[in-house]
Amino acid sequence: MQDIDWIVLVATLAFIVIYGVYRTRGRKNVQDYIRGGNESKWWTVGLSVMATQASAITFLSTPGQAFNDGMGFVQFYFGLPIAMVIICLFFIPIYHRLNVYTAYEYLENRFDQRTRSLASGLFLLSRGLAAGITIFAPSIILSAVLGWDLNTLNIIIGSLVVIYTISGGTKAVTVTQKQQMAVIFLGMFVAFFLIISYLPQDINFANALEIAGASDKMNILDFSFDFDNRYTVWSGILGGTFLMLSYFGTDQSQVQRYLSGKSMREMQLGMIFNGILKVPMQFFILLVGVMVFVFYQFNPTPLNFNPAATQAVQGTPFEKEYNLLQNELNELRSDKSELSHKVVSSPEASIRQPGGSGEVSVSEALREINQKEDAIREKARMVISQADKNVETNDKDYVFIHFILNNLPRGLIGLLLAVILSAAMSSTASELNALAATTTVDFYRRNLDEEKDEAHFVGATKWFTLSWGILAILIACTANLFDNLIQLVNIIGSIFYGTILGIFMSAFFIKKIKAKAVFISALITQGVVILLFSLDYYEVIRLPYLWLNFVGCGLVILLGLILQSSLGTKDKQLTN
Repeated sequence: MQDIDWIVLVATLAFIVIYGVYRTRGRKNVQDYIRGGNESKWWTVGLSVMATQASAITFLSTPGQAFNDGMGFVQFYFGLPIAMVIICLFFIPIYHRLNVYTAYEYLENRFDQRTRSLASGLFLLSRGLAAGITIFAPSIILSAVLGWDLNTLNIIIGSLVVIYTISGGTKAVTVTQKQQMAVIFLGMFVAFFLIISYLPQDINFANALEIAGASDKMNILDFSFDFDNRYTVWSGILGGTFLMLSYFGTDQSQVQRYLSGKSMREMQLGMIFNGILKVPMQFFILLVGVMVFVFYQFNPTPLNFNPAATQAVQGTPFEKEYNLLQNELNELRSDKSELSHKVVSSPEASIRQPGGSGEVSVSEALREINQKEDAIREKARMVISQADKNVETNDKDYVFIHFILNNLPRGLIGLLLAVILSAAMSSTASELNALAATTTVDFYRRNLDEEKDEAHFVGATKWFTLSWGILAILIACTANLFDNLIQLVNIIGSIFYGTILGIFMSAFFIKKIKAKAVFISALITQGVVILLFSLDYYEVIRLPYLWLNFVGCGLVILLGLILQSSLGTKDKQLTN
């Protein structure tokens, strides 16, 4: 990092925080503080919704996901446009008509206080954990790459978010997210065009796509029903639709974003805008990761992209073995480069395999050499684990940041780091704002015996924001890296969102189900979903986490109907 990078990074983050505090100072009533005074236009709503979902994890993990597994992850978002239409037709009109501050207020009107508390409690649990991870994600990456202290980074990121979120509430989150999204889009487009410019002179973007395709990185659609594949068209449309319905329709961190709209029409247009733009945006971020993969077909790569993993081996008895593996990887580079050029110039050509084992196409030869590289990397992970079992060997989340720090020119490194931290701040601010609003409205104010003025509840929301911010920082300081951070956040959501969505779907569409039946069915369902996830985690059964949303929602409704029928029969017997 050069001085110019520090200047760009600090200036960008300072401007966002100061601007948010300045624009939203003096919010004194609950309407202004929690719903932003209902001043947001549709494009502001759309960007705010998008910025809330697009955390630092999106820009750290998604390119790494594409680098390793290709473009298939985009299928995860196929259900999003469907969910946006359903939310615009059913969810938003109900929330707008009832003039609610949180989504869970509606559940008390439809069922009872107990059901409202259960749904909001599940939200607080899932989103509280996620808030810590959205702070932890950029911190652990930057800590490993830049050598900064992890806990210090957690505190810095968390504190910056808490400052302007406390200052202006929902409005502060909304106005800063526009600047954050501008920084994010600028940084990602700059990174993409620089990657293309760094490829050999005879390799253009179309050629890069040919190389990626020959390496099986451009396989976007998977129509199989194989549960060993987490991301297929069916899991994206079915599981993804239910996850997105839960997230955008019942998660207060998102509901609060569009409840700030000037009118129901502005809210609906904002959500449609998000539905149209989100899938192409995720496609583009994945494509950046694929282009990083193509870049490393022609350039040296480390055995492990996590610098801490390489450092863990140095000075140990395993260093020699690790260096030998690095040499093997280096020897493959010229072969990868040669085969990549042949894929472009002579795609129909075939080459003879070493040892006289026959001829294969250049595409197949390229795939085989990439498989050899994967095998070498896997051996390296085993060596690293032997040297230090506490060091994270999974390096998917380090791929993009490694490319940034080692290849971008001065000044742009600071910009891309600002992208990552801006994304962390935008999503975390929305989460803390929603957690505080839910705690205030659904628990504190709902259970308060005496009347209090507006200023009291604004003050209470600020204190709850601070409390949730401290808790998120503590979670970040004690978290551990998972297989892939973007998957971890979605897994946490999938464990809880199906149950919450089932409660809301019962409330909206199945008038037969009453309070007691839906409450019991939701409790049973949550236990079943946790059990199913545990069985999948320990490989007793195979059920990709996206399906938990569908199973959870369906089970709440099914059990609710059965229980209501049973309870109704008992009530009739008692009456007779």
